[in-house]
Amino acid sequence: MRIDSLLRVYKRKSIRVLPLILSLILVLFVGSRTVAVPTKSTEILWDTYGVPHIYGKDDQSAFYAFGWAQMQSHGDLLLRLYGQARGRAAEYWGEEYLESDRWVQTAGVPERARSWYKAQNPTFRSYLDAFATGINAYAKQNPNLIDDQVEVVLPVKAEDVMAHLHRVLNFTFVVNPEQVLGLSKEKLQAGSNGWAIAPTHSANGNAMLLANPHLPWSDLFSWYEAQITAPGIDAYGATLVGIPVLAIAFNKNLGWTHTVNTYDGWDAYELTLAGNGYQFDDKVRNFQTKTLSLKVKQKDGSLQEQPLVVKSSIHGPVVAEKNGKAVALRVAGLDRPGVLQQWWDMARTKNLAQFEKTLQRLQLPMFTVMYADREGHIMHLFNGQVPVRSFGDFNYWEGIIPGNTSKTLWTKIHPYQDLPRIVDPKSGWLQNTNDPPWTTTFPAAIKADDYPAYMAPRFMDFRSQRSVRMLAEDEKISFDEMVAYKHSTRMELANRILDDLIPAARKYGQDLGQKAANVLEAWDRQANADSRGAVLFAFWVQQLDWDKTFSKPWNENSPRTTPDGLANPESAVATLQAVAAEVEKTYGALDVPWGKVFRVRLGDVDLPGNGGDGELGIFRVVNSAPGENGQFQAVAGDSYVAAIEFSNPVRAMALTSYGNASQPGSPHIGDQLQMFANKKLRTVWRDRSKILAHLEERKIF
Repeated sequence: MRIDSLLRVYKRKSIRVLPLILSLILVLFVGSRTVAVPTKSTEILWDTYGVPHIYGKDDQSAFYAFGWAQMQSHGDLLLRLYGQARGRAAEYWGEEYLESDRWVQTAGVPERARSWYKAQNPTFRSYLDAFATGINAYAKQNPNLIDDQVEVVLPVKAEDVMAHLHRVLNFTFVVNPEQVLGLSKEKLQAGSNGWAIAPTHSANGNAMLLANPHLPWSDLFSWYEAQITAPGIDAYGATLVGIPVLAIAFNKNLGWTHTVNTYDGWDAYELTLAGNGYQFDDKVRNFQTKTLSLKVKQKDGSLQEQPLVVKSSIHGPVVAEKNGKAVALRVAGLDRPGVLQQWWDMARTKNLAQFEKTLQRLQLPMFTVMYADREGHIMHLFNGQVPVRSFGDFNYWEGIIPGNTSKTLWTKIHPYQDLPRIVDPKSGWLQNTNDPPWTTTFPAAIKADDYPAYMAPRFMDFRSQRSVRMLAEDEKISFDEMVAYKHSTRMELANRILDDLIPAARKYGQDLGQKAANVLEAWDRQANADSRGAVLFAFWVQQLDWDKTFSKPWNENSPRTTPDGLANPESAVATLQAVAAEVEKTYGALDVPWGKVFRVRLGDVDLPGNGGDGELGIFRVVNSAPGENGQFQAVAGDSYVAAIEFSNPVRAMALTSYGNASQPGSPHIGDQLQMFANKKLRTVWRDRSKILAHLEERKIF
């Protein structure tokens, strides 16, 4: 029972018991001030933002409590995701999930998850069992708080946890069905910013870290913020809902974040069909074939069975078949089941040497690792299970690969020492905004020519250029400045191109072109809620053909100042006038404020937005989808943010944009949205005394 509830109960009693209550409060408070873990019990202290601070008497108990906590905050979502990871979602919820089931089953996720679970060492396997037990215990004790539709997934097993992890990492981030079925390597709409700043570049002489993933604000991309404390671990951070360990975290000694890197860990191989098989090295090989049965729930509740024939070549499962050709999918790292233990152990390390030893296991299939620590070290690692390919550059392996020869079939991945990496660069800073590793710092510390041409592409987009500009132009960055830079909505593209566009509009523009030039000239070149001109500029950019827009294309010798200039100013102005007419017609003014058009909405909350698409060179990424009345609504982008300074004690601020819960009725759905709209972060409470001072609920096991 909470202390305030105790007080209410006892207020009605005789005043003589008041000293007893005060003594009880004092004992609870003083006894809790230590960071030491209670020896006999495990508890969750929920703070006023719905962040669970888990104190486990041992590791197993901490996993159990984390499973419980995730159910309390995200139970319906978690069970739905686990149902999909089983490849049985259509059986539970109908035909709309059939494509999802086909993908999961064709990829072999459920079967591989079972073998991955068995491959864990017995101790860590017991932790995963405990997490699943915590999920089931919450559901059993709170049946009325779980949606009836998703209860069919219960009870959850540890294999479901592995299947969900496997679906998220290998078959959503590394490769997703849209990419494969569209047979294009168009990346998932997922991105991130990451900074590591060394003591030489920070105002306070401490290393600092900025964690800033950009993901869709729903489904399996939802972040969950938590603190986990048990013997040997006291880590704070976030993970994706349903994953039982922190994926981005810090402790009192060190921290790391991930960004989506330019990693290519899959290939689509075109097979030439022959007889009952396919041609390979001048021979015909037979497919391995198995038939699965997918059940699909009908509107009347009955189940209809559909066969799913999965054919596999030496490359992997066949995902498409047409006109005497088939396409088989090969994904790296499917024999590496240790990522959960690696993340867990990363959070328990105390210095760079221990941290790197853990990274060297290479169990995490992709993502940049950006690192900083109390000793002042910073590191950027292009992490990934990168296939060892016999030839070709990055672009070659982005296409459809001939599958009729062993020359194109890779079987190994690069060891840790082959991966692009830099520790403690001369510049004193590192950044990644989903650009290749070659632009992580300047002067350049990792040379592309030192690595295979297929390791990563060569480019630097406008968001990366903006990121580098902020870091390079400020010799000593304070913690508060880092937070302010994180929220920068300045458009690097506007800085680059307005000096050509405005004079061109004055020269070639008619009345509307002249008006547009005036608006763009007065604009602050930012995408703040009150920025006027940003809407006009952003809509104009949407109409451009990027390959033909610039007179100077991007050049690797001038990576931070190209592309530049308008290739065809007259055509650019004609496009501007057409866009201006549309903006004026839709919004009644050319200088409509950004926040009137771009909104942040969740439930009953509807706020003016700020930030925008990273392609505009905005560091604060907010991706929006069309809504009603010409307005757009934030659906992705800045999701979890953490700013950390490795001082003594560690200073940290964070925000989970959409709140730390999705379960209906939770007060924490959208309760951080106003701070998000105001470009604010909240103080992270890590010490027990601070948590108790902001306590919302306490659960003792």
